Amino acid sequence: MHALSAPELLGIWERGLTQAPVERALELLAAAYPEIATDSLAVLSLGQRDARLLRLRELLFGSRMAGFVGCPRCGGRLELALDIADLLAGSANEPEGEFSLTVGKYGLRVRLPNSHDVAAAARQADLTATRRMLLDRCLISASCGGESTTGEHLPHEVVEAAGERMAMADPLADIQVAVSCPLCEHHWRLAFDIVSFLWSEIEAWACRILRDVHTLASAYGWCERDILALSPVRRRFYLEMVGA
Repeated sequence: MHALSAPELLGIWERGLTQAPVERALELLAAAYPEIATDSLAVLSLGQRDARLLRLRELLFGSRMAGFVGCPRCGGRLELALDIADLLAGSANEPEGEFSLTVGKYGLRVRLPNSHDVAAAARQADLTATRRMLLDRCLISASCGGESTTGEHLPHEVVEAAGERMAMADPLADIQVAVSCPLCEHHWRLAFDIVSFLWSEIEAWACRILRDVHTLASAYGWCERDILALSPVRRRFYLEMVGA
């Protein structure tokens, strides 16, 4: 994995301002894994993609992730801490790309969704349409009572079962974190999305680094390139010297 420099990460952040989440994920991976073609990254299963994003996050900001979440029952604000090693341990093996599923009289052969599939499904109007679009794109074959059929003829319960089976087959694509509220003792499971979490961290980092550039450029007349080339330790030393 390529360690991204400050100028590289700033460039990714700037381009990502007008990109959809799937595009941001692929932009980050293309920079971190220059030896892998972008098309190959795009057809990774979502769990394979997100495992690489978790490792990139560890390289950029460390293994511990912290944030806040509101309790859906009492509204209390809770601190949430996650460890990347723990998340990756839940999927030690590479997921199989395809699987078979039987639901009643229906038999399906399905592949795991990738970034292209998610991008297409994200344009749907609601969750039901999104799930059906994902299955339509990932459906290799389907039969009803031994007769061939198509995705549009599959009933809702078959679509739901296929979605659940996809999540089981590719666990890092649907990370669920157990959360307990110490205030009201409510327990629930929270969906964790590494794409949005990592991007929010990159945005916060970009704002900080650009403020640092402004401060040092104003104090010393240095250009952005030279300031970003400084190590974080030296940059902080100069910022302390100018009282920032």
